[in-house]
Amino acid sequence: MQMTRRNWMTGAVGFGLVPASPLLAVKDPYPRSGKGLQVALAAYSFRNQFEWSRGKKNPKFEGGGRAMDMPKFLQYCASQGLKGAELTSYFFSPDAGEATFTECREIAAKLGIAISGTAVGNNFSHPKDAPERPGQIDYVKQWIDHAAMMGAPHVRVFAGAHPKGVSGEEAEQNAIDALTETASHAADKKVYLGIENHDSITTADRLLRIVRAVDSPWVCVNLDSGNFIAEDVYAEIAASSPYAMNVQLKTEIKVGKTGKEKAPADLERVVKILRDTGYEGYVVLEYEEEKDPYEHVPPLLEKLLEWCA
Repeated sequence: MQMTRRNWMTGAVGFGLVPASPLLAVKDPYPRSGKGLQVALAAYSFRNQFEWSRGKKNPKFEGGGRAMDMPKFLQYCASQGLKGAELTSYFFSPDAGEATFTECREIAAKLGIAISGTAVGNNFSHPKDAPERPGQIDYVKQWIDHAAMMGAPHVRVFAGAHPKGVSGEEAEQNAIDALTETASHAADKKVYLGIENHDSITTADRLLRIVRAVDSPWVCVNLDSGNFIAEDVYAEIAASSPYAMNVQLKTEIKVGKTGKEKAPADLERVVKILRDTGYEGYVVLEYEEEKDPYEHVPPLLEKLLEWCA
């Protein structure tokens, strides 16, 4: 592996050789070469094949030979020649505990594949005095713990949809406050929190503003190529990429002023943008189209492996 400044810093921080915050806090682009793009797949791509969804029985569950669970998903990712697998939190059973998460870690290690991260469906837009806020904070902290058990370095988190009566500016500050509160627990567990451009975060400007305001090396950008709403979505991707710790790749982009319409994404162009802007790390395919993932995911992965090589 080529030793970049970022690789050295990450290792040195782990051994206590350098202080983390001044070197890794997201103020400037990460110093990277753009040569290390690693293809991964999000479990969300097979959302209808998991028995559980967000703590409840999945009403769209497809059983039989099409059924998925996390061990089978890890095996599937390995069979596709991938470097990583995102074990999205929604699809674990409600009683999943340490034994489940450490089993996933063991299976991944034996398969020679990394657990690239997980994701939670939190909402950090609630004001400090809102009754929902403590539960959302605890929820994210719990999944930081679960990520650490799995050996996952990254958790995708969200600002969430605005509660009634909360403006965009207020929601932004609420997200900053909640991320700041959870950042210390993330630091303790050495797990990154990647705030995703989603819901109220529709531009690179707001995404970067939130991350910089938190001022923690453990809070970073999770770039989702399908969630920007702008005249030039690809320009938003380019602006965010140098600061990203993880990238979710979608087959569609939002178009129009409201973003309610979608158009096919130029995935090869997105990969080129990531490389040209120096991004290194996981490029995680998250297949959201309502088509058979068993049929449509493999050819997409084949192309991504070619473009990211």
